[in-house]
Amino acid sequence: MTTVYLALGSNVGDSQKNLDNSILALQKHLSNIEQAPRYHSKAVGFTDQPDFLNTAVRAGTMLTPGELLAFIKQVEKDSGRVESFHWGPRELDIDIIFYGDQVVNKPNLQIPHTEFANRDFVLQPLCDLGPDLVDPVSKRTVRDLLEQLPPATRSIIGR
Repeated sequence: MTTVYLALGSNVGDSQKNLDNSILALQKHLSNIEQAPRYHSKAVGFTDQPDFLNTAVRAGTMLTPGELLAFIKQVEKDSGRVESFHWGPRELDIDIIFYGDQVVNKPNLQIPHTEFANRDFVLQPLCDLGPDLVDPVSKRTVRDLLEQLPPATRSIIGR
């Protein structure tokens, strides 16, 4: 069993319900799911859209990284997610942040997620789950990464 960390976000429809339903759906292939607190954050990239509700989960899985990606894409689709444009609004977004201590660099899958270290709305929930969790690429803890974020890049506006 591999320990994985996923980041979840929603800003379309009932975001609380979207996240609640996604946690239930993830139980099909993830065990011992532990969820971080939820945070409201401003949108990043394309900012002319509603605020997001974000969290992270730690869980165990027997799925391979590719199987996990296919599974979470199906959970997103089942939530009603409609593909629009990069950084656009979404009913549900799930990203694989860590898959054990593996590093995966494939055209359709990068683990750790390429932008996680620049996003307080990912780092803060990860810190809530395990502040001493180490990024296998930079070898830095998620606490250190969060503390190093410039104030101008922070987007969390509350819990």
